[in-house]
Amino acid sequence: MRRARLAWMAAGMFCLAAPAFAVDDPSEMLPDARQEQRAEAIGAQLRCLVCQNESIEDSSADLARDLRHVVREHVAKGESDQQIIDWMTRRYGEFIRLKPRLSAATVMLWAMPALALIAGLAIAGAVLLRRPKAVPPLSEEERRRLAELSPSTGND
Repeated sequence: MRRARLAWMAAGMFCLAAPAFAVDDPSEMLPDARQEQRAEAIGAQLRCLVCQNESIEDSSADLARDLRHVVREHVAKGESDQQIIDWMTRRYGEFIRLKPRLSAATVMLWAMPALALIAGLAIAGAVLLRRPKAVPPLSEEERRRLAELSPSTGND
């Protein structure tokens, strides 16, 4: 009885997970093979905003499917690859590109670890330089003079 219940639960969970294994609908492909190839090449350059580490061509997320559809609409209209990528970038920001353009923001993003390391080393160096030097031990003459100036603590 218990095994049967576990089997039904496992089958139910498998059925719930089945949509995750769905293959994208081939009907979204363009009829012209050259246009479809262009659309796939453009989609391979655009990031899925849900998955973030996959292109919209590789992702099965609903948003990626919608973005693939938009790319194919623009390709069918006869727009150039650059026009389509620029349109997507204006619409969704630089993050949509898997390989963002070189700009001040991307340079800063890549330079920040090095700048943080340099700043950390500079702060550590400043702290070490500001630390008081070790006081040299007293000479015999200084000890004798100190003993003369110090009040006697002996048992008189």
